[in-house]
Amino acid sequence: MKTEMIWLTAFIVWGLPLTFYRSRFRKIVYQTSDWKINIKPVFRKEIRALFGNIYPGNLNYIRTRNFYRIYLLVYLLIFTGYSATSKTNNNKNMALQIGDIIPEIVLKDQNGKWFDLKKETAGKNVVLFFYPKDDSQGCTKQACTFRDQFQDFADANAIVIGISGQSVDSHSNFAEKNRLNYTLLSDEGNKVRKKFGVPTNFLGMLPGRVTYVIDKSGKIVYMFNSQMKFEEHVANTLKFLKTNNL
Repeated sequence: MKTEMIWLTAFIVWGLPLTFYRSRFRKIVYQTSDWKINIKPVFRKEIRALFGNIYPGNLNYIRTRNFYRIYLLVYLLIFTGYSATSKTNNNKNMALQIGDIIPEIVLKDQNGKWFDLKKETAGKNVVLFFYPKDDSQGCTKQACTFRDQFQDFADANAIVIGISGQSVDSHSNFAEKNRLNYTLLSDEGNKVRKKFGVPTNFLGMLPGRVTYVIDKSGKIVYMFNSQMKFEEHVANTLKFLKTNNL
């Protein structure tokens, strides 16, 4: 945890000069002194200017571009270090690991009906994925990828179930909007999430994203923990199921 805090501190501190140089760079690239250029959603010319040389004779542009490149590179290295450390610590801090039997899960689904995981999935493998929030970009992409490969999981004798802390109404809207063809469980208060020990990221501000494969006996046989690799949760889990023929 101490190492993670060091990386996070460096990430925040290094972001200050990076912000300064990016502001200067954007003003030069778009040839304006207006501070509003920093919040305008225009990026194409900035990217060309960063990786190319759009003003060959402008020494101020070239010097600022080079400083910006250096600060951006270091920032990316720090972010990589923080992400790797955070992931390692998160895996260690999980309450449940491969080989553990999952606790009882009885929650309401997106239709407001009580769903007893053990009873409803008897004789099946379960793919249980914890996700941060309905309707966020990453969660929508992940949920829809599970939707599109639903039959592949069914062929592997597995039932897909999503779970997060939003309400039944939120889950209902999310499922209807994206035509989800599997169960979403409402874990309001994050009681089940805490039992599993699913980690949070960025100092507890962002709920973690972890997918578990649970065999017919209720034992965890595989888990994939990644906040940003939305589609790999689906691909890696399906690959595990097919490879191991559970």
